[in-house]
Formats: sequence, C-alpha cells, structure tokens
Amino acid sequence: MTRIETTFAALKKKQETALIPFLTAGDPDITTTAKLIRTLAENGADLIELGVPFSDPMADGPTIQAASERALAAGTTVEKVLQLVAEVRTDCQVPLVLMGYYNPVFRYGVERFATAAAAAGVDGLLLVDLPPEEAGEISGVLKKAGIAMITLLAPTTPPERMQRLAAAAEGYLYYVSMTGVTGTQKITPDDIRAAVENIQGMTEVPVGVGFGITTAEDAKAVGEFADGVVVGSALVKIIADNAGSDQLLPRVATFITELKQGLLA
Repeated sequence: MTRIETTFAALKKKQETALIPFLTAGDPDITTTAKLIRTLAENGADLIELGVPFSDPMADGPTIQAASERALAAGTTVEKVLQLVAEVRTDCQVPLVLMGYYNPVFRYGVERFATAAAAAGVDGLLLVDLPPEEAGEISGVLKKAGIAMITLLAPTTPPERMQRLAAAAEGYLYYVSMTGVTGTQKITPDDIRAAVENIQGMTEVPVGVGFGITTAEDAKAVGEFADGVVVGSALVKIIADNAGSDQLLPRVATFITELKQGLLA
C-alpha cells in the first residue's frame, strides 16, 4: 500500500477524518517550509498538500496568489521543491501531495518530473488546470512511478462525468465545495453534504473537501461526512502574518492542533 492508502485505511479503522493542510513551498523560503511541514505533521496533519508556486495561479484567491509570488521572489523552483521533499523525507513520513499547475511540470519534463518526484518521496500530484481527459501525457508516467494523480470534482461537474472520474480516481478525490477561487467564501456544510455522500457512493477512494474551511468548527462540520478536510488559505494567512517571527511555528502548531481536535470532537 502507498502512504496515502495506508494513512486513510488507518484513519478509517479509527473512524477519523483526515486533516489535510495546504501550504505553498518556498513561502517565505524553502528552509522555513521544511520546518512548517514538520510542524504540521507533529501537530495532527494526516496528509499535506504542498503548493508548487506558479506565476498565474488561476484557481487561487489573493492569499495563495500572494504566497506564490513571495515563493517565486525567494527563488523557489520545481527542482528546489523536489529537493525540499527529499530533505523532509529523512525524518517525516506523512503523505505529501504536490498541488499546482501543469506549466511548471511540462517545462521541467513530464518523465523527468515523475522520476525525480518519486525518488524524492512525493505521494501524489494534483494539477488544477489539467482535465483528466487531457492528462494522458502524464498519467501513465505517474502511475509507473507510483505517484497518485489526484482528481478534482466540483459542484458544476456533470453527473455522468463525475461518475466516470470518481470510478477512475487514485489516492483520494478532492471535492471543491463551491465555485470560485480559494479563500474568498465561507463553506456551508449542509449545502454540500448530499453531494459528497453521492460521490462517496461512486468510488472506493476517500473524498476530501476543500475551499472555505477556515476554523475548527468548519472542519468538524465537514468532517462529519467527508473522509478528509483541506485547509489552505487560513493556514497560508497565518504563515504570511508571522513570517520572520519566532511565533510562526507555535502559531501554526496551535492552529493545526485546534483543527485536529475539532475533527476528533
């Protein structure tokens, strides 16, 4: 079993929901990101989505856009992100999913990327601007490398397409809880419960929910029906507000602990 499969299986046995925080690699710098990943893992993160910074992050709102800009200004590259994963893997086995856009991967070289990502210890890849129907160039090489290609589903996904994508999903499915970009709206759990449960009936892989989850109360409400909750913009904002301060890691640790406790309550 892969790290993703093992983690979700263990959580299912304990009847727990996965906490999946997102942060941007290289924000504020690569060295700090390594410390942040370890802090997340030590304080309750079950999986971690690591954003690969890109100059045109069309699915992201202002908070994560700014994080990408800071990371790029700090010199973050795909190569440095993979080196970061390899360094973290020396003492941290939490599943790591790279999340971003196809252009950086394409420019790096699809086969070269898959080989290097697998060697570094990447468990999954989520490319928000690459529809599964157009992912043939990369899906095969990722599968060969043992890296799950994570699929996005949205409220606007037509039922027939949703069923097809759900049936073919790897690792876990990421359900975007609302239309729009990240970090701009508040989630309403009751409005998405039926949709998530419907997707769960279409697939054998876990279903995680992201967009609009900012507090422990949000996490608890969504965790009552989802297999995982993804928290991005709220965490990225804490990182931005405390960058360069000795309070950064303690405040991130407190936030993640509160989210995890919300899921366990």
